[in-house]
Amino acid sequence: MYFAVKIMDNKQDSQSLYWVKESLFGIWFLSTYTWIQRVLRRAIKDLVRLMPDKNKKYNTILDIGYGHGHSLWLLEEYFHPEKIIGLDVDPESKVRTKENIKKCTCKVELIESDAAYIDLADNSVDMIFCHQTFHHLIHQDKAIKEFYRVLKPGGDLLFAESCRRYIHSFIIKLLFRHPMSVQKTDLEYIALIEDAGFIVKPESVSRPFLWWSLPDLGLLSYFGLKQKEIEGQREETMVNLIAHKPA
Repeated sequence: MYFAVKIMDNKQDSQSLYWVKESLFGIWFLSTYTWIQRVLRRAIKDLVRLMPDKNKKYNTILDIGYGHGHSLWLLEEYFHPEKIIGLDVDPESKVRTKENIKKCTCKVELIESDAAYIDLADNSVDMIFCHQTFHHLIHQDKAIKEFYRVLKPGGDLLFAESCRRYIHSFIIKLLFRHPMSVQKTDLEYIALIEDAGFIVKPESVSRPFLWWSLPDLGLLSYFGLKQKEIEGQREETMVNLIAHKPA
């Protein structure tokens, strides 16, 4: 069960866009130290580790679902872009992110839009950063095609998402809001990205099994126990990857 919000936008030929409004708990959690340092920064560090060229320059970065804006100054810290474009469908995000924009020395531009309809020119950004946002999107197939369209040839998509097993767990259903019917496994996300035209190399994929990504939030591990896997197979809870648009 989730709450869907319908948005009408004349600039997009009056198409109906839908998004799942986050729970109050989720909105609060995205402002906590745990989210910023244990989730967001940790994901960026893992993505940097996966990059084949760690000295590559990204002049313009598109941040999909910037939320409270913590990712804006972290992206500047790690990649030193000239410009960051933050995209978020929630109109309240612009208010929440004001203080974090002040932490940036580079130019920051905010766009209020669904990721399936990005109001940017073709081949206009050098990197797309999508952290824990894609599994919120209802029109995932349209969004990944938009990512490919706006990314410059030779550009990179930094993609970090929770997978179906985690989103469908009881505690996440209780505390957060997501479109449940579109959730995917790690392999399904990779297939979706590759089908859009991106190149995803095996060495540029990470599947961290962090305590907070477990359905029990790591309680069994804390007491020295192991969670039983379905038929002895571990279904991944997260996937981090670097996807490359061919030059």
